[in-house]
Amino acid sequence: MSKHQERRPMTVPGLAEARVEGRRLAMLTAYDAGFARVFDAAGVDLILIGDSLGMVVQGRSSTLPVTIDDIAYHTACVARALSRALLVADLPFQADATPGRALDASTRFLQAGAQMVKLEGAGPKLEVIRFLVEREIPVCAHLGLTPQSVLRFGGFKVQGREQAAAERLRAEAREVAEAGAALIVLEGVPAALAAAITRDSAVPTIGIGAGAGCDGQVLVMHDMLGLDSGHRRPKFVKDFLGEGGSVAGAARAFVEAVRDGSFPGEEHSYA
Repeated sequence: MSKHQERRPMTVPGLAEARVEGRRLAMLTAYDAGFARVFDAAGVDLILIGDSLGMVVQGRSSTLPVTIDDIAYHTACVARALSRALLVADLPFQADATPGRALDASTRFLQAGAQMVKLEGAGPKLEVIRFLVEREIPVCAHLGLTPQSVLRFGGFKVQGREQAAAERLRAEAREVAEAGAALIVLEGVPAALAAAITRDSAVPTIGIGAGAGCDGQVLVMHDMLGLDSGHRRPKFVKDFLGEGGSVAGAARAFVEAVRDGSFPGEEHSYA
């Protein structure tokens, strides 16, 4: 890819183009303009305003208390700093409980500067995805370990290890793409299963704790920088600050490792 292409703003169609070109996508969370500006300059393709902010910014034990106002505020802060990365905003817990609620929240996020919204799950969420896409709101689906389901799961646990669960995940990936999702995040999924889903998927996949077979990778910025969030450190996390020497260097090291396929390694993946 030429330097000119590298500087072009990432778009929703650009995600599919990157997949065709075989270029892995690098995604990080950010919650303020300062870090977002650094990540954007480092070549990060997508910035996520994750509801992870509930845990790493607000110090909560889960993502459940995060509100639409929280996401809208941080989206606006980050949007002011970006020139290239595509900005994705999380629909927080129950903001997507109905198509109407999801539309109201998504409209706020796009007006704040987001270019895509992310929502967790399939099943009843398929109607929500179709409803949003029909109204010109790009959607990223999130399958596997969906943090908003932490109470039902009984904790943050790898998903899809049993055959029935694996088949369900494969079916859900097909369904969310058919409903109109332009991107799928796979979290806490065995590497072989995530690779199989990616091979079969009509849209790009982004992994987090899902092995190297996805079309891209995402990390929470605090994990990428080796910061103690007060929670157990997942095995899929790597501290890039040590080798990067600075926040900007860490972001560049992350992007390079995703691009060349050296991250994640087997030590960061689940069987």
